[in-house]
Amino acid sequence: MIALIDYGAGNLTSVRKALSAIGAEVEVPREPSELDDAMAVIVPGVGNFQSTAAMNNRWRQGILDVVGRGRPLLGICLGLQWLFEGSTEAPACQGLALMTGQCDRLEGGVEVSAGRSWPLKIPHVGWNALHFPRASRLFEGLEEGSQVYFTHSYAAPVTTDAVAVTAHGRTFASGVERGHVFGVQFHPEKSGDAGLRVLRNFLNAV
Repeated sequence: MIALIDYGAGNLTSVRKALSAIGAEVEVPREPSELDDAMAVIVPGVGNFQSTAAMNNRWRQGILDVVGRGRPLLGICLGLQWLFEGSTEAPACQGLALMTGQCDRLEGGVEVSAGRSWPLKIPHVGWNALHFPRASRLFEGLEEGSQVYFTHSYAAPVTTDAVAVTAHGRTFASGVERGHVFGVQFHPEKSGDAGLRVLRNFLNAV
């Protein structure tokens, strides 16, 4: 059973449908104690980093205990950012600190390519390319430049844990992996075949 965490930060239904479509058994725990039997945990979410404060110390410890037992964790969008130490969007709100660094706001500006220019808007909404600095289990089978769907204003730094990067004004970590902890900044449940492949790869890790 995969535990899908509901802390009121959206996109739960679409993630659940995508997981069901690839044959995953998913439950939404009501109490942290229900995580004891989970084979893996997925933390989805959209919106402000402050939303993660809804996961109080009991939930945080329950999720960390799952990771401590060697079971995989996947953060999606805001869930990826929560894997880090924190975000400048809500400085008083702590992340899980399973990844090193702070998330920060993307910058707007102008993109220039092949003699054309266009404004870079924030939030970053729409399809964009993945580039892979190193091999990873999470992106196995995906081609360089695969397109996935984003919607966010803040992003994680590129560190040694980055297994996918994307550019929008600056380059940010669009996928991270450390041991059995994974995260994606994009929405795999809205990213067609590429997104479903990422979710299948996570299931393989489970």
